[in-house]
Amino acid sequence: MIAISDLKIMGIIGARSGSRGVPHKNIRSLAGKPLIGWIIETAKKSKYINRVVVSTDLEEYAAIARAHGADVPYLRPKELAEDKSPEYDYVRHMVEWLEKNEGYRPDIVVRMTATVPLQATGDIDAAIEELLKDPKTHSAVVIAEARQHPLKALKLVDDGKGGKKLVTYFTESGREVTPIARQNYEKAYFRANVIACRTAVIFETDSLTGDQVRYHIIPQERAIDIDNPVDFFIVEKLMEKFDNKDTPRR
Repeated sequence: MIAISDLKIMGIIGARSGSRGVPHKNIRSLAGKPLIGWIIETAKKSKYINRVVVSTDLEEYAAIARAHGADVPYLRPKELAEDKSPEYDYVRHMVEWLEKNEGYRPDIVVRMTATVPLQATGDIDAAIEELLKDPKTHSAVVIAEARQHPLKALKLVDDGKGGKKLVTYFTESGREVTPIARQNYEKAYFRANVIACRTAVIFETDSLTGDQVRYHIIPQERAIDIDNPVDFFIVEKLMEKFDNKDTPRR
């Protein structure tokens, strides 16, 4: 049986340059540091990850990633950096490229994103530990409870009279638009953008998670995913709160 210290555990951070909501979001300054710098430095403190790579399509991003301690083996092909490009594709491409060009194949891949800067190193390690303690586990995902339950989602549909009407997203019922206390719903969770998986799973299941998926739950405030300028403001205020209370985030 291979020792944990002998495992190749690679962290991979995707950072394409084409963000529409906030141009160049992944390198925008957050509390005096490029956004991507936060997750790189957090990943490098992991007691399990022994290589951190960044997949990006722009040399400017690559230079910033390297300055914060990540490895950028190559620039991602443009066809893998479009708005609708699946994340699975760039992760698989990186694994294949490294094996072909360096003879390096990780045993475990930990996919992370720059947009969740409050992620703690302990959260990343906890996900990896779910794989280490059960060889049958395909992956482990860091999750947080949904701030708004998905069953409360609404949408606009054609009302048959040339206009639109409001219905629930799942049942298309107008009557169920009436608010229901959240306590009546079973808890729902969203990914907090850390997925640890066995490399073999990527190729055997054409996914980053496979079938046997474990989890690690974190507080909502550490799972904020930056998508717009307001999120930058919120995260900076949370950072001030954590630092003032000497709350460990790493």
